[in-house]
Amino acid sequence: MKQLNYLYGQPLSRGDFKTSAEDFMVDEILDVPLTGEGEHVCLQVIKKGENTQFVAKQIAKLAGVVPREVSYAGLKDRHGVCSQWFSVPVAIKKHIDFSALNSDSIFVVKQVRHNRKLRTGCHSGNHFKIVLRNVDMPLDILSRINAVRQGVPNYFGEQRFGHDGYNLEMAERLFAGEQIRDKKLRGIVISAARSHIFNQLVSLRVAEHGLAKTWHREVFLLSGSNAFFEDDISDETIARLSSGDIMLSAPLVGKGEKGLVAQERQWLESYSAWQQSLGQLGLKTERRALRLIPNQLQVETIDSNTIQLSFSLPKGTFATAVLRELVQHRDASKDNFNQEVVDANSA
Repeated sequence: MKQLNYLYGQPLSRGDFKTSAEDFMVDEILDVPLTGEGEHVCLQVIKKGENTQFVAKQIAKLAGVVPREVSYAGLKDRHGVCSQWFSVPVAIKKHIDFSALNSDSIFVVKQVRHNRKLRTGCHSGNHFKIVLRNVDMPLDILSRINAVRQGVPNYFGEQRFGHDGYNLEMAERLFAGEQIRDKKLRGIVISAARSHIFNQLVSLRVAEHGLAKTWHREVFLLSGSNAFFEDDISDETIARLSSGDIMLSAPLVGKGEKGLVAQERQWLESYSAWQQSLGQLGLKTERRALRLIPNQLQVETIDSNTIQLSFSLPKGTFATAVLRELVQHRDASKDNFNQEVVDANSA
């Protein structure tokens, strides 16, 4: 993400986040009214220093099912304190006290029966509370808050691309004919390729036009859905943009040029090989919002070099897209990971 263009210019201040698990807190906002009855048990779990798949395996073990029968709304960071929802099938006449999972790293807040399993993306978003430490120019962060409240480029975060961009290397090999037999890994690699192209197109638009100026002709995304349409800018579309009914968008490329305007087709010439490969894999062009607006963005100065941020984001978006417009942030959890590797090798 460091090579992508900034909307408000590169921040002057540096700072660390994820110095400890408590410095990165995420609360998943579930968008499903639970019925209180049915053959599935939904669990709200707070996890600390564990990844989502590990928690799912522990739930499966206690319920006596295979891990693939445990579902969840979305993945959450390992290096943080995160609340999220899981579901697991449990016969109606069978009762399991999932508080037996409670430990230093897992805490079951509640369990509620439901008539169906939770599906990926059934949450509406996430609320973040992030502490930045070792901030060297806090005034620069504070001076950017009001601008960032108006929105930032909706970039995919670097975690989408794997360690040192490894998922993109895998994509290059996949498109060259190498087989990836693991369906889940294959999906991750394909998604990384599309996300990379999206980021590059958004970066080009930010550099040339920013996010506020519209083109004469746009592909508009209907708010709250994946539906989109192409139209000239007009009094009507300007009013709909202002009301939030529609949004400016950028493409998640696939087969063909439907859903692309002339400028995007020109920019995509540099990625034509990848675009063609994605189309051959059966993907169709989709659209994603161009701008990401952090809801209820609040800032609190804890001391001379510590700042706390809190905000909410819709599902499928990345907190690092907001952070990068405020501070040159360093993920301190990687230091802990490297130390874990050193300790393991020394054991």
